Amino acid sequence: MTKMRYETDFNRRMRQLITDAWEIFQNKVGNGHLEINKEASMQLHYAYILNSLLPHYIFSHDETATLELETGVKVNGTTKEIDLLLQCSKAGNKNNIAIEMKCYKEYASSGGKRGATDIFMKDVYYDLHLLEQYCQQSDPKIHAGIELVMTDLERLIYPKSKDAKCWDYDISHGTQISNISLNTPIGGKDVNFAIKKQHDFIWVQNGSYWFTIIEGID
Repeated sequence: MTKMRYETDFNRRMRQLITDAWEIFQNKVGNGHLEINKEASMQLHYAYILNSLLPHYIFSHDETATLELETGVKVNGTTKEIDLLLQCSKAGNKNNIAIEMKCYKEYASSGGKRGATDIFMKDVYYDLHLLEQYCQQSDPKIHAGIELVMTDLERLIYPKSKDAKCWDYDISHGTQISNISLNTPIGGKDVNFAIKKQHDFIWVQNGSYWFTIIEGID
C-alpha cells in the first residue's frame, strides 16, 4: 500500500490540500463522475471536495482552517468577491489563500455553442491580476493566491494559429508571462491592467477536459 505523505509545515500542507482536491476534481470530471455545466457548478463541486478533505489536513490543536465562498475583500476602496477563500491559522498566525476559478465549455447545457472565448481568455488573465492585487493591498489581508482553470476546448490549449487579437491573452500550453501590461480591447470593452509576477500555463488532460493550476502568487 502506498503511504500518503503530508507536509509537516502547516502553510505548505494547506497548499497540498488545494492541489490534492484539484487532482480529485480533475479525475471525477474527466471520468464523467461529475458534470460541470458552467463556472458556478465547477466552484461548488470543487469547494465540496476541498471542504470534505480539510479536516484530514488539520493535525494539531493550534491549527484551524475554514472555507468561504464569494468572500468580499476591499482593494483600493473597491469591493471584490473572491471565488473561494481558505482561511488558515497556526498558533495564531493567519494565512489566507484566495482561489479564483474559471471554466469554459464549448457547448452550453442547452446544446448551443457558447462563443466569447476571447472574454474567457481575458478573464483568466484578469484573475491573475486580481490575485496579485489581493496579495498586495486587500482588506482582509490575503497571503497567497491560486487560479484553477478548466476547459474542453482543445484549440485554446494547442492552437493552430495565434493571429486573432485574443491571443494577446495567450493561455495555450507552455505559455509563460511576466511583467506585462494588457490593453487589447475585448468584447467591445476597453482593457487596462497589468500582471507583474511570472505565471506558467501548464495544462493536463483528463478525459475530454483540460485543467491547469497557477500557483506562486503571494
